[in-house]
Order: sequence, then C-alpha cells, then structure tokens
Amino acid sequence: MLERSHGASALELPGVIGEAARRLGISRTRLYLADLQQRRLLPLPRPDLTAEERKGLGVEGSLAGLAYRTQEVQSTRGGDTTWFPMVDGIERIGVMQTLTSGPDSGLLEASRALASLATLLVVSKSTHHDPLVQGQRVRPMTLQAELLWAFLPPRTIGTALATSSAVLEPAYDIGGDAFDHCFIDGVLHLTLVDAMGHDLASGGASGAALAACRSTRRSSGDLPDIVSAIDRTLAQWIPDRLMTAVIAELDTAQGDFTWINCGHPPPLLIRDGHVLQNALERPPHLPLGFGFHTPVPPAQEHVRLQPGDRVLMYSDGITEARSPEGDLFGEERLADTVIRSTASGDNAPEALRRLVQNLLSHHQHHLRDDATILLIEWHPFPRTH
Repeated sequence: MLERSHGASALELPGVIGEAARRLGISRTRLYLADLQQRRLLPLPRPDLTAEERKGLGVEGSLAGLAYRTQEVQSTRGGDTTWFPMVDGIERIGVMQTLTSGPDSGLLEASRALASLATLLVVSKSTHHDPLVQGQRVRPMTLQAELLWAFLPPRTIGTALATSSAVLEPAYDIGGDAFDHCFIDGVLHLTLVDAMGHDLASGGASGAALAACRSTRRSSGDLPDIVSAIDRTLAQWIPDRLMTAVIAELDTAQGDFTWINCGHPPPLLIRDGHVLQNALERPPHLPLGFGFHTPVPPAQEHVRLQPGDRVLMYSDGITEARSPEGDLFGEERLADTVIRSTASGDNAPEALRRLVQNLLSHHQHHLRDDATILLIEWHPFPRTH
C-alpha cells in the first residue's frame, strides 16, 4: 500500500486503500473526511461517486458521526459494518467505513492500522492534491479566507502533557483572525491575532503577523521579542492596520503559563468546572501596529497552572456575536458551553465543535465578525515506575 501510494493521485487513493483492505479480508472500505465546519462527513473523491453519495453523512445523528465525535470505533449491531476514526496525531480528519462478514477481532485490529495509515496518506497528499482539499468544502471560499487558511496549522495538536485545539468562523469568509500553536522542546506556544477589518488586507496583516511570530520564535526569540517583531512588521509594511493579540507559552512539564496581551480580551482560566474570575486579567498593552512595542517590548505575565486546568483564548467576535433579537453571546455563555461539554466527557476539539454550533445557532449562521477560539488543556500524566 505504501509503495503504490507514492505514485497514486488523489482519485486513485481509494483504490489503493481498497486493494490493501481486500488482502486483509475486508470486502469494502469507504473514507469520509470532515468538512471545514465539522458538520458533515464527505466521501473521499472517487470517479464513481453518485450524487447521493456526495452529500455525505451528518456528524450529528449518524454512527459515522459518533465515531468521529468520540474518536472510538463504532459498529452496527450485526458487526458487518464498522466505522474507524481517522486521526492525525490527535487532529480529527474523518472516518473509515469497513464492510466484513461479521465481527472478527483480528480484522478489527488490522482495520485500525489501515485507518491510521490511510489517514497519513490523505494528510500527506492534501498539500498538493486539490481534490482532497475540495473534498472538505461544501461551498466556495473567499480570497481572504483562502489566504489565511494557507497560513494556519492543524486545528488540534497535542502530546501526553498538553492539548491545544482551535476553531475559526465564519470558515469560508474569515478576514482578520488567525491562530498558531506548536510544540518547542517541552513548551506549547500559542498565538491568537485579530487584525482590524474584514478584507484581503486584514488577512494579509494576520498572515504577516504569523510569519513574524514564527521567524522570531524559530530564531530562539521569547514572547517580548515576538510582540516587537509583529509590531515592527505591521508598522513598516502595513501601517494602516492595527491588531490585537495574545501571545503565550505553556511549560508542559511544570505548568507555568506566560502571556502578553496587546489590546485583546483576556484569556479565561477554567479549573474544576468553574471559571476563576479575573485570574488572567491584567492591564492590557497597546494593540500592535502603532510601533510603540518596537523599542521597548512589553513585560509578560505569569501564573502557575494546576493539572487539569484549561485556558480559553478567544477573539471578541465570539462574545460580541448578537442574535437577531440583539442578545449578546457573551463571556458567560462561552465559558458555560465549554464547561458543560467537557464535563460530559467531550475532548477539547469536540467541546469547541459544539461551542461553534451553539454560536452559529445563536447568530442564525450569519456571523458578522471573525470568531476564533483556542482551548488549551494541561493534563500531565503521573509518572510510572
């Protein structure tokens, strides 16, 4: 399967995976990728797809969706049809359906391995095979959204010690919001920026900010260095665009959380199912783009987290979203939705997916501003001897 995959196109990939499955004793496989807003599971492009098959399956209300939401294998009562989560690291990609003659523990384990390998092949080819990208969209994307999505990392990353998950809406029409997260030698780096406006220049400003952040970070710069670099970049190259931002880092071994807030809503600290009021609220620094942070970088803040703590970073498009009747979504509803979801057993990406569905429903699916959320969990595992 690996050997054949090297020269296979996106449209040939289902056949490559299907042939490997038949050699294992699986009569048929079907792969479904989650759409950009995680509402539907869309079939991997194949030449023989029917119009009905192209509609895909709902993330809510289907056995396939249950496998996707819970990241657990789901089977029909007879055991002949099984759905396997497709996960890249801890980023949910979609599900793989298998048809067999009935329950078989050996085939179950083989199918798990096949789903993992199929996921890696899909992800690796998505960078240069447009049918795989198009297969995750249900409508065209604006130019500024296309620009920003090209800069963004996977929505969910994690290790045994920490997880970071993000969502961004309106997914097909984002303008100025952007996020970044990555691991660096035991440290989880986090960035959330909100550029003024909702046009191509806003997307360009956010893209330039992420580039300045990564360039500085990869040159061993610290948080104040990153803030200065973004401020200097905007002031020099895009002088008419201001930006708010939270730049942060989490020491995943010790739980030390450090951050700098430049005119952005303060992060929320969730502990034991409650928001600790004002725990991360500090006097914010000026927004980026004025050039004030270039000569004298701002000081960073610090708190020590406890195991199990969650930090919620968000843009004002979340809390300031209004219903048609003028009702604000608000910070309290934001935190309550996440708390209730995680209390029910949802992992971080599923908690955010549910939150966004609530937000879009509140606003009747017509957000006027970008809405971005980063949910960070610190969950250090006890050492074993």
